Amino acid sequence: MSAVTGVTHAMATTSSAAANGSALKARKSYGAAALRNAAPAPNRVVAARRSGMTVRAMGNTFGRMFRVTTFGESHGGGVGCVIDGVPPRLHITREELQFELDRRRPGQSRITTPRNEEDSCEILSGVGLDNITLGTPVAVLVRNKDHRSQDYGEIAVAYRPSHADATYDMKYGVRAIAGGGRSSARETIGRVAAGAIAKKILKEIAGTEILAYVSQVRGVVAEGVNHETMTMEDVESNIARCPDAASAEKMIAAIDEVRVRGDSCGGVVTCIVRNCPRGLGAPVFDKLEADLAKAMMSLPATKGFEVGSGFAGVNTTGSGHNDEFYMDPKLGLRTRTNRSGGIQGGISNGEIVELKIAFKPTSTITQPQQTVNRDGVETELRAKGRHDPCVVPRAVPMVEAMVALVLVDHLMMQYAQCNMLGQDDYTQLVQGNMKTLFDPAHVGGAGDAGGAKREMSIKDMSAAFSED
Repeated sequence: MSAVTGVTHAMATTSSAAANGSALKARKSYGAAALRNAAPAPNRVVAARRSGMTVRAMGNTFGRMFRVTTFGESHGGGVGCVIDGVPPRLHITREELQFELDRRRPGQSRITTPRNEEDSCEILSGVGLDNITLGTPVAVLVRNKDHRSQDYGEIAVAYRPSHADATYDMKYGVRAIAGGGRSSARETIGRVAAGAIAKKILKEIAGTEILAYVSQVRGVVAEGVNHETMTMEDVESNIARCPDAASAEKMIAAIDEVRVRGDSCGGVVTCIVRNCPRGLGAPVFDKLEADLAKAMMSLPATKGFEVGSGFAGVNTTGSGHNDEFYMDPKLGLRTRTNRSGGIQGGISNGEIVELKIAFKPTSTITQPQQTVNRDGVETELRAKGRHDPCVVPRAVPMVEAMVALVLVDHLMMQYAQCNMLGQDDYTQLVQGNMKTLFDPAHVGGAGDAGGAKREMSIKDMSAAFSED
């Protein structure tokens, strides 16, 4: 996560009455002018910068080597992400990102929010004219279009129960009222776009498949889902995103039942990873399931996370829970069962990774609720706006994206640490990745295929730039 300056030791430790008084006035007024008046004196900022004292960016960047920063508010000009650490020479198109964003977009069916956004993405940087990544930051923007800020008049002063309204005010003393700002699920657009790139990398390197589906809505639990054979087509075959058709119908009915009453309900998303590379995870604090848990719990409305047998494992014994090893003639070391969920000792073992994520009922409902306003006065709130009666159908691509971001980050860390030594040829590591600049066999466009694999001729490149 990148470090930024601007919050200093002087700000944190100033104890003069004047500073405290101006800061208190700022909190009471919520005004930009008051906040500026409460800022530290310029000489203290300069002194702190010279001392090298900084703090990290506050919670908007995820990952270590494959780093994703999301930006934007629900009713602002747009939302998106900046992805740093994307490997160069990856072929990626706007359509591949759009496919995942279309799965996340609102207005898909009667059991999702009716807000009608196209969520059309723009790739602003990091990808060349031939759809090849450049190794530089990839920026993706989705512009907000169908926002109705007038629907949020009531919650401008009254806090929605169980929503982030009150806690954002507690933390910042100011918040984006319309649409919930950064606490809105629209923030996840950047995650899903970045996840599409991460999925592509994992697929090309290891054939990795990441599939999530709705496994429970209220008391309806999916039955008969085979994690070895299920496909995305099975998941996308109905609006509940449950691969079992009979269970899906019951889930839709359960959502409809609360939707027509202006209420909401929760559910569970199960995610599996097939062909996960072995060896991912770094004990002790960066265990794979630890990072997956952080990723999942960072999503809006999440309240629970399990790997493998999860909490049900406490009801068994060691002899009943252990996954016995055996040697598969084709794949080598395997386990006969998978109660570990594909992760042992914080490291992936090559079996199917199995996760469950619990989502609470949507906070914003149209039924009247008792609450408190910003002046500390108790009042009644009947919220307006367009909201999901159940978040889990649209949470499926969000979960997949976050799993992909964790896995590609760990894959890059694994390669950097554990595959640095023991290679037969370090030429490209030492000399660079452009063979025509150091290898006589490739100078002039020659090479293994006599120049047939050259990516783009000067003439073609000139024509492409002219057309652009």
